[in-house]
Amino acid sequence: MRNSAQSTTAAIKFQQGQFVLFRDPEMFWTGQAGHTFVCKVERAWMDGKYDLVAVASDRYVHYASAEYMRLLPSVDAMRDIDTAPLNTDGAADDMTAAAIAWLTQQHATTNQRAELPAQRD
Repeated sequence: MRNSAQSTTAAIKFQQGQFVLFRDPEMFWTGQAGHTFVCKVERAWMDGKYDLVAVASDRYVHYASAEYMRLLPSVDAMRDIDTAPLNTDGAADDMTAAAIAWLTQQHATTNQRAELPAQRD
């Protein structure tokens, strides 16, 4: 019989370089501020634990449990670019400089005329 107190989340294998949201269980259960933060996976252990580095502070988290981690998909990070209403005045005001630079580059690349190859004799 399965213990109802066991985790109900599916087992996820994280990969080196992925961004995750990590909740420090000791800090959380003792009511300390700053218990949840964005990390980058540095190493995956064979037993399902992970070494993380906090993105904002470079804090090293050794041997973190996957139960306290959630993947931060790139689609969420890029949502502002994917859904930006670029046809309205002031649309770019809410976008980051990186997003605007990326869109400018994409616009320049896609609006160039295709060059025909040189004709052979």
